[in-house]
Amino acid sequence: MNSIADHLWQSTLFAGVVWLLTLVLRKNHARVRHALWLAASIKFLVPFSLFIALGSQFQWRTTPTVARSNVYVVMDQVSQPFTAPAIAATAQPLPSPFPAILSSIWACGVIGITCAWWVRWRRIRAAVRAGKPVNLELPIRAISSPTLWEPGVFGIFRPVLLLPEGIFERLTPAQLNAVVAHELCHVRHRDNLIATTHMFVETVFWLHPLVWWIGKRMVEERERACDEVVLRLFGEPKAYAEGILNVCKLYVQSPLTCVSGVTGANLKKRLETIMTHRAALGLNLGKKMALAVAALAALALPIVVGMMHAQSPATAAAKFEVASIKLNTRSSPVDPGNGPVSIITLNFLRGIAYSSRGGRFNMERVPLTFLIELAYNVKDAQLLGGPSWATSDRYEVSAKAEDNATFEQMRPMLRSLLADRFKLELHRETKEAPAYELAAARGGLKIIASKESCTTVDPNSPPPPPNPKSPPPCGSVRRALLRSGERIEAFGISMPKLIEMLSDTVGRTILDKTGFTEMFDVHLEFATDEAISNGLSAGPSIFAALQEQLGLRLESAKRPGEFLVIDHAERPSEN
Repeated sequence: MNSIADHLWQSTLFAGVVWLLTLVLRKNHARVRHALWLAASIKFLVPFSLFIALGSQFQWRTTPTVARSNVYVVMDQVSQPFTAPAIAATAQPLPSPFPAILSSIWACGVIGITCAWWVRWRRIRAAVRAGKPVNLELPIRAISSPTLWEPGVFGIFRPVLLLPEGIFERLTPAQLNAVVAHELCHVRHRDNLIATTHMFVETVFWLHPLVWWIGKRMVEERERACDEVVLRLFGEPKAYAEGILNVCKLYVQSPLTCVSGVTGANLKKRLETIMTHRAALGLNLGKKMALAVAALAALALPIVVGMMHAQSPATAAAKFEVASIKLNTRSSPVDPGNGPVSIITLNFLRGIAYSSRGGRFNMERVPLTFLIELAYNVKDAQLLGGPSWATSDRYEVSAKAEDNATFEQMRPMLRSLLADRFKLELHRETKEAPAYELAAARGGLKIIASKESCTTVDPNSPPPPPNPKSPPPCGSVRRALLRSGERIEAFGISMPKLIEMLSDTVGRTILDKTGFTEMFDVHLEFATDEAISNGLSAGPSIFAALQEQLGLRLESAKRPGEFLVIDHAERPSEN
């Protein structure tokens, strides 16, 4: 309802601007004013939100984009599904019946108006079919009908001039020629198509009185426009005015506005204009420029607004109430043993203390790169560039958000914090990147769907206290850093979750080609590349372990990937 209300007031404002322009151009050609009213009518069919959405697709290079991949959550030993804090149930107000009632009234009106248009159109079509052809040597067919309707043009793509019987005896040749010229003017300017378009607007927005007022202005200006053409061609205002008066006296007006006739609009005012034969002025350079600027503004301003929304960070107003960032000088409690340990492995096991419940965000011993990955929901392999200290320096981050914000609600706040304290500037790049496809090995899958190996946990409830005798929670993951490699134990996880962990381990995007959709358990042990290269382990690599222990294989592939590139970052000052 809010979107509809916005569209209606914007269309009303647009029509008001058009009205002001028609006042400025009241001494110019009526066809110009008719075009302006047509623009006001079409505006009801084209909401500004479409142009704003179009503008939001255009972004400057410095605008970072949130990638869609899942980010990993770090624990020392056990990783459980992140859940929002439990919220006490509150009484919800009863929904208002007003929108439903208004929608019902609107639908009834649309159906009623459509039926009325349909009945009138069928009457005119029947009159055309009952008529007899008349040879007037015109570019369109002419038909003499037994009805008492005024002369008019019926049809959009194959228009027909509908003339009442006996009109040749009731009008003089000069009057008839002027009336026919008037109708041919409607044909040349596609007035029936324009009128049909506005009839659709009146049907959809029938509750808004402005659309009916616009319709009257359009009929008025289209008749004046044809009057100007007839007077310019024939130059006989008296005969033309008498012809219009005779038609008014002898015949009734067409029942449909999309059947262009000759007697529409304010008849007295039209006859005064015809008899005085005041020539309409052409548009001078200043008025042409004013119309061009108005048209450009109507199209460009919503697009610019959309571009500004896309450019301005969505986190402008999303900030933590209190935030602190300090350089960590304490050593990590995790001892990787002899030999180097990969950064990817340490992302899980370096002993990062992580908490984000109750609107609080706390992390210890975390590098800037990992904060970026959390804030923008990307993987380690999707982050490029940046100074060397972005991965070596460790920070302690403590922040508090209002209203018990969830982690997803705190992501934009974390982006604001990084921009403020680290002066972080990013841009996105899309390029072809190495990837893997995960598929079943030749011997088939060795994973088994989990049944009673884990305990289902309510995501809206706090986690239960540890109980060594009960099965682990479904979705929990235990990762241990061994001297010879790593061990992964998971219970009741999905294939996307396994792919998420494997992607972090191998440092590439992984596409699921297994087709396995059930929940399953995982027990996987493998040697890290560093342990194998330094002779610390003779165990299988991650690739061999997947095939031997789970019946899965990773195959090299390439796919377009989105990357975040660090353009600029500064060490934060202490606070």
